[in-house]
Amino acid sequence: MIRANGPDIVEPHVLRSSQASDPSGDNIVDLLRQLVGQGSHLAEQQLSLIKAEIRESTADMKMAVGGMVGAAVVGIAGLGVLLMSFAYLLGDAIENLGLATLIVGAATLVLAYVLYRGAAKKMSATNLTPERSQRTLERTPDAVRGELYQEQTR
Repeated sequence: MIRANGPDIVEPHVLRSSQASDPSGDNIVDLLRQLVGQGSHLAEQQLSLIKAEIRESTADMKMAVGGMVGAAVVGIAGLGVLLMSFAYLLGDAIENLGLATLIVGAATLVLAYVLYRGAAKKMSATNLTPERSQRTLERTPDAVRGELYQEQTR
């Protein structure tokens, strides 16, 4: 389009800045702004997932601590009440109160140990790791490069 009477002579192969943007009206700056915004949103979502997993692990930790307290209470009660009553009953049966007290005390401590070990298993460090977040973070570089198919081979 050439005008004969003005300084606005435009050659057909030269694009103006308004014509250089894509048909949807988005230019590179807007696309980059959207990409940064989506990356920020993804990071926020990942942080929310990590927080949720930590809350879940904390709830499991509270349950384990409750189990340990229960084991301690049972152990103390066993050492106090049952130790004395069973020791007297067993002492009458075998006619040796000292040996009966030792047998009953050992059995009570074994019960307390079994309860403690069950609660300690729940508190192991492997239950505290945010596994889903860790897997997602490991896949993130591949996803950015467009190599999501590698997840199937791992």
